[in-house]
Amino acid sequence: MIGYFLSLVTNFIISAISSLGYTGVGALMAIESACVPLPSEVIMPFAGFLVAQGKFSLIGVALAGALGCVVGSVVAYAVGIWGGRAFIEKYGKYVLISHHDLARADKFFNKYGSAAIFFSRLLPVARTFISLPAGIAKMNFSKFVIYTFLGSLPWCLALAYVGMVLGEHWNTLGVYFHKFDAVIAAVILAFIVWYVRRHLKNLKTN
Repeated sequence: MIGYFLSLVTNFIISAISSLGYTGVGALMAIESACVPLPSEVIMPFAGFLVAQGKFSLIGVALAGALGCVVGSVVAYAVGIWGGRAFIEKYGKYVLISHHDLARADKFFNKYGSAAIFFSRLLPVARTFISLPAGIAKMNFSKFVIYTFLGSLPWCLALAYVGMVLGEHWNTLGVYFHKFDAVIAAVILAFIVWYVRRHLKNLKTN
């Protein structure tokens, strides 16, 4: 079932880039950065394969991908700052997020937001969702956009380059990254379990 779904996603990506060119690369990376798990590990290597075919330039697809990341990330940031924050301020206690937690998130992004955004753009899974909490925490918008671009560009360039080198075997890269995705997802799940247990324990002691 998962293999069939991945096949459908891959075919969609191939069709979009083949039809829309650089615009397709940018649009797909925008979708991925707007909290939709569309794998950049497929998007950019296929674009790199087309570079090897002489249809694109390497710098062109890297820039298109990075700019797409910025567009999608801004959408997720806007949802976070206008919708997500209001929801958490009103209903956060029902999902174990207190005003104190929100204040701590604000403090974290004010102090470490630039580094968090930059390095998260280089990590599978994390790169897809980091913009939403950045918006909820009201991170400085200019810094958010700059570091999103700076973190996205090397990621897009590296994946496209590998796809260019692999040529017709470009799609083998996704297999390795899916294993890494599982590791990142496990770490995030472990953090969620720890967070919930800590808050439930605090509720019992209060």
